[in-house]
Amino acid sequence: MAERTGRHVNGGDGGTDRTGGTGGSGSTGGEGAGPAGRPLRCLVTGATGYIGGRLVPELLAAGHTVRCLARTPAKLRDHPWAGRAEVVRGDVTDAASVRAAMEGMDVAYYLVHSMGGGSRFENTDREAARIFGEQARAAGVGRIVYLGGLTPAGVPEEELSPHLRSRAEVGRLLLASGVPTAVLRAAVIIGSGSASFEMLRYLTERLPLMVAPSWVRTRLQPIAVRDALRYLAGCASLPPEVNRTFDIGGPEVLTYHDMMQRYAAVAGLPRRVIVPVPVLSPTLSSHWIGLITPVPRALARPLAESLRHEVVCAEHDIARHVPDPPGGLQGLDQALRLALKRIKDAEVATRWSSASFPGAPSDPLPTDPNWAGGSLYTDERERTVAASPQALWRVIEGIGGENGWYSAPPAWAVRGWLDRLVGGIGLQRGRRDAERLRAGDSLDFWRVEEIEPGRLLRLRAEMRLPGLAWLELRADRGPDGETVYRQRALFHPHGLLGQAYWWGVSPFHAVVFGGMARNIASAAEAGAAGVGRRRSVTSGAGSGPGGGAARPAPRSWLPGSARRRGVPRR
Repeated sequence: MAERTGRHVNGGDGGTDRTGGTGGSGSTGGEGAGPAGRPLRCLVTGATGYIGGRLVPELLAAGHTVRCLARTPAKLRDHPWAGRAEVVRGDVTDAASVRAAMEGMDVAYYLVHSMGGGSRFENTDREAARIFGEQARAAGVGRIVYLGGLTPAGVPEEELSPHLRSRAEVGRLLLASGVPTAVLRAAVIIGSGSASFEMLRYLTERLPLMVAPSWVRTRLQPIAVRDALRYLAGCASLPPEVNRTFDIGGPEVLTYHDMMQRYAAVAGLPRRVIVPVPVLSPTLSSHWIGLITPVPRALARPLAESLRHEVVCAEHDIARHVPDPPGGLQGLDQALRLALKRIKDAEVATRWSSASFPGAPSDPLPTDPNWAGGSLYTDERERTVAASPQALWRVIEGIGGENGWYSAPPAWAVRGWLDRLVGGIGLQRGRRDAERLRAGDSLDFWRVEEIEPGRLLRLRAEMRLPGLAWLELRADRGPDGETVYRQRALFHPHGLLGQAYWWGVSPFHAVVFGGMARNIASAAEAGAAGVGRRRSVTSGAGSGPGGGAARPAPRSWLPGSARRRGVPRR
């Protein structure tokens, strides 16, 4: 993937969302083999991102072999398909690592793009695309497939948003690389967990009456994620003479206003009252979206900018090579129903937040001796827990999202809002899965840096900070066999401001971190007690994961002043 700080790795146009997400299509149109009927060898960049993480299992299901190029291979370790795909370390801006990854490949998928601001991201995109094309040609790769953005007809390129303009440039560079290339151009991809879907969902659900930007009247042609994945996988087997762009879209052309009303109907909500006004610029729109939805301002702006112009497919030539499914392409209502069902059933495979947030820290936890003599502040807590390590681990793994952070909810809420105000991601990202975590998952304004099931959860902070921060939660055994909860917060300050920040918040650590340790221990003990009560009245109770511990009974508890759900498991 070439995943970098400030790089979004989900194959988008930087405006209307290229990410999707209801899961796989289950079919790629029958294109499961290449020349002479042999399976193809496919390189996928962007596998830690949204579309890339869903494309890999599609290619595997079609019989192809897959290699993923990733800057941080550990992020792919816990994906269900990880054992069936090769993962190599590298970055699309590093020619040597790209060339090594290209060796022996038939098809190379380019699903990365920058999401930063200023002119630097365009230069980065341009250089990465140039390197990718050159190295694909040098390695003898037979095809490049790129997912870009649908540009509006008749609009001069200089009038496009910087991100959409950059996507178009990347497509041209790849087409001119000397390697047969298919550039798929999509407007809005609808699926559970995509940035476009989350934006649509939260705006509609939270605002029954809204004053909206004039772009809600812009006509769009959304496409369901499974149809987008079908086209992407099918393009692996295009004949070598095909070197062109393809517009891909669903069967309906709608305004964003129509999409919000259709979402309301599918979700069982009353019809929304939407009043468009011309005064909300892309900057104001991004602030508005960032305030109402989990989508941060840095991503909301390119989404809003790309909605200024009509984006409707000018052709459907892709169907000549990758036929539409027998039942036809999914309409918006069907895509929305499936997306909502995936969320309800906790089957969201990847989310828009799977990719690294622009500007988020990516440094691993510092360790001695490399950091000897540097400033690394810690807050450590330890408690003996009257429950099994398995019961404690269930609480640890269930932290965040709707379950909260087990201490001082108002303080966490304030910290989240402050982060949003300075352009950060805040606490609204939640969790991909209500019960399970895997390496690379986003978790509110943290990201899972390391997870050892049953033992260790290490989170890296992605909120705006004058330094780097981590939070470690452990379920251990003590010297006498007792269960011990260990918690460690670490902070590496940047400059004087970082030092001042640590000492400024230190007085609150007893409330925040001390309360967290107490309440996590209490939740584990209460859950274990609930299991014991159920077992006493139920014969032949089945065992749960982790050595026979059944899941704790549903319960509520009161950390601080806010009532939160417990951590029941289904």
